[in-house]
Order: sequence, then C-alpha cells, then structure tokens
Amino acid sequence: MKKKKTVNYRLLIQIIFFVLIAFISINKTLVQTGMGISFLAATSLHAICPFGGVETLYTFFSSGLLLEKVAMSSLILMALVFLLALLFGPVFCGWVCPLGSFQEWIGKLGKKIFKKKYNKFIPDKVHNILRFFRYFLLVWVLYITARSGSLLFLNIDPYHALFKFYTGTVAIQALLVLITIIVLSLFVERPWCKYACPFGAVLGLFNKIRIFKLKRNNDTCISCQKCSRVCPMKINICQNDTVTNVNCISCMACTSSMNCPKTDTLDLQITGKKRTLKIKPALLSIIIVFVIFGGILISSLLGLWQSSNKTEADGNRKNQQETYSSEDQFNQ
Repeated sequence: MKKKKTVNYRLLIQIIFFVLIAFISINKTLVQTGMGISFLAATSLHAICPFGGVETLYTFFSSGLLLEKVAMSSLILMALVFLLALLFGPVFCGWVCPLGSFQEWIGKLGKKIFKKKYNKFIPDKVHNILRFFRYFLLVWVLYITARSGSLLFLNIDPYHALFKFYTGTVAIQALLVLITIIVLSLFVERPWCKYACPFGAVLGLFNKIRIFKLKRNNDTCISCQKCSRVCPMKINICQNDTVTNVNCISCMACTSSMNCPKTDTLDLQITGKKRTLKIKPALLSIIIVFVIFGGILISSLLGLWQSSNKTEADGNRKNQQETYSSEDQFNQ
C-alpha cells in the first residue's frame, strides 16, 4: 500500500520567506532607479535580518544607538526569532532562513549526483570539530562589531551577497564566501549552517532550554536509524531519547510526521502531568507565520517598527530632495 502523500508545509514556508526577501531586495534596487513600490523603499536586507539585532546589542545598550544600516526592526525580529527558538528550537534556521533554504535546494542536486554518499564526505571526527567553528566566528563577529561600531561582518556575509550580487555593492570576499557555499552544498548539506553561521550558533543554544522538545519513544522505535540518516545536520538522533544537540535546526525531517516510519515515535512535543501535546508541521507552520507577521503588525501599531535608521533615512530624504530639485530645474 502506497504511503499517502502529505503537504510539505516546511517547503511552503521556505518558499514564502525566500520569495518575500528576494522581492524586498529587488524592490529596494528598483526604487533607487525610480521604479518599484515606494512604501517599501525604506526596507533593506539589513533591516529585516534578525542577526543585525544581535550585532547591535552592545551598541544599543551602551549608547542607546543602533549600528549604521541596522534598524529597530532588526531588534524586533531578533526578539520574535528568540521567542520561536525558546518554544520550538531554531525553527528560523530550518524553516525561514533564505540562505539555509538556498543551500538545501542546491543540495538536492548534490543528492542526485552522489546518492548515498552525499553529506558523508567529511568524517565524523572532523565534523565534530568543525561544528564548533561557528562559535569562534560568533565571538569574533561580536568583538569586532562592538570595537569598531560598524557591520564589518557585511564584508563576508553570504546572505547579503545572495540577494545583492547583481548590484555591484557586494564585497568580493562575500561573493567568494557565497560561491564556496554553493560548491560545498553539492557535497555537504547546509555547510554554512553546520560550520560557520554565527546566528545559527546563537539559536542552537536554545535547544538546551526549549519548551517543545524532539523526543523519541523507545517502546515503538524499531532502530531503523532513518532519523539519523535524514538529519541534514548529521546528528545521531537514534541514540538520543531527547534531541538537545546545539546543531539541531528543528527542521523536523526526522519526525514521525515526515520520515520516521513508526507513528508516534519521534515528535516535537511537551509532556505534562496528564497529557502530551505534540506539534505537527502544519500547526508549526501556522505558528511561525503568526508569530513573525503578527509581531511585525503589533509593533507597527505600537509605533515601534522602523525599517530604516536615522542615517539611512536622512540619506534617502537627501536623495529625494536632489531628485526633485533636478526635476524642477529641468521643468524651468
């Protein structure tokens, strides 16, 4: 009997956010050339990057200011992503992050080329060492940002390079990092997420304290090890009753809802005294959308949402005034 096909809710969420970020980025470029949607003109990639909120924390608490290019919207998104991570772990990494999705989609080609060898080129001993490099990178990024008061990480940021490569404003180092990620994604699943992403390093810590945990039921588990084989982050899930590994991205690929062949064996859940509440992909996708867009709406109504900082806003007004002045002179 064929297994009934189910909706891939995670892929749907990934596509929605990837298209949305790409649209905002392209629109920003079009507005600067006199086209595009004007009411979104102030929104930039930096303004909708939650890691920007992490980078500006030191400057914000020490001086009350934000780093150049970072807006209050970054801090709000950071808080919303942290809320989701506290509840379900790094779902931002597994469901929302466009760079993570991009690597995953490139990896599909690698899987077709290398079949079962895909994601196994790096020995486990080497992998277990490399996966801590992103914490070194996180400390380095926070240190140089706090000391310089600017987004130096932008010079190697593959997220910015992915959506701005065509503008001529991307540092060559960032383009080289992006190209390296694309090539590595053909051999290793989510290489940036595994070994280098500083924001993923922060969110990974929430796996130790998150409320809804990935739990395996030993009574129904048949030890097929499929959960470990399908894990993109190379976590040996079948040897854990509860997944607390800091590399977990809460993609739920290992769960009974997606790949585990046994019902109610591996699920995202919270266990109370009287009952167990399980979160299925459909419900999780709704919660993710509700928290992110609901949080943006509420913060906008409260007057807290700002997608451009004062420096950038002043620059935009100056450019507009120069444009209007040139038009007036031409008309005269």
